[in-house]
Amino acid sequence: MQTRLTAGDAELTINPGHGGRIESLRIGGTEVLRQGERFGSFPMAPWCGRTENGRFRNGATVHQLPVDAAPHAIHGTVRHLPWKTVRSSADEAVLTCELGDPWPYRGRVTQIFELAEDSLTLTFGIETYEDSFPAQAGWHPWFLRNLGQGGQDVRLDFAPAWQEERGEDHLPTGRRIDPRPGPWDDCFGMPDGVDATLTWPDELELRITSRAPWAVVYDEPEEAVCVEPQSGPPNGLNTHPRLVTPIDPLEVGSTWRWRRP
Repeated sequence: MQTRLTAGDAELTINPGHGGRIESLRIGGTEVLRQGERFGSFPMAPWCGRTENGRFRNGATVHQLPVDAAPHAIHGTVRHLPWKTVRSSADEAVLTCELGDPWPYRGRVTQIFELAEDSLTLTFGIETYEDSFPAQAGWHPWFLRNLGQGGQDVRLDFAPAWQEERGEDHLPTGRRIDPRPGPWDDCFGMPDGVDATLTWPDELELRITSRAPWAVVYDEPEEAVCVEPQSGPPNGLNTHPRLVTPIDPLEVGSTWRWRRP
């Protein structure tokens, strides 16, 4: 069952049963997220992007995850799981999802959606019930390259401190390089927080901010541009592990703020 939030002329549609995914964001009646096979915006947890060969280590224990982007495991498990709507109102919803098999640890993931007339605030949390484990959280939105109303394609503006060099295996090599021109399927470092602006000239400007220090930008598809704030880089379970402990959950937030000319 879908959950719909409204504020002013903004309408957000969430599908708890389909991975807690945002299905649609309409601003003044205009859809800004891609529809079809790859659509909306889905949550990434308990890891983001690719995990090398589907394996990660927690202390002395090595775990094997299902390989779904051969030879790697990609984008976490919660996008495949049903979520529960804990509460919802006209402009706010809280969803939760239980972690478990094939993730080797028990825990809970929470998403909070807060819609205003000119913004959407997203909050993502991961907590453990028992053992500590490394984890990541983030979002994978599919923004439309063109809003389909006869206007120009979107322009993306952002100023990262560095770009993670991408190896032939599609994972960061560990080298930080000066940002290169797109098209991209690449991770960028923004130590002061993610800050990127999508501009559809004369139609809409949408700014994405987050205290998260990493973002993957994927603009290779013909129809979409993805700006993905996340708490760690691809393969970060291995290279930048952030432990979720019983007294220290992981929380990350992002705000999408828009204005029209």
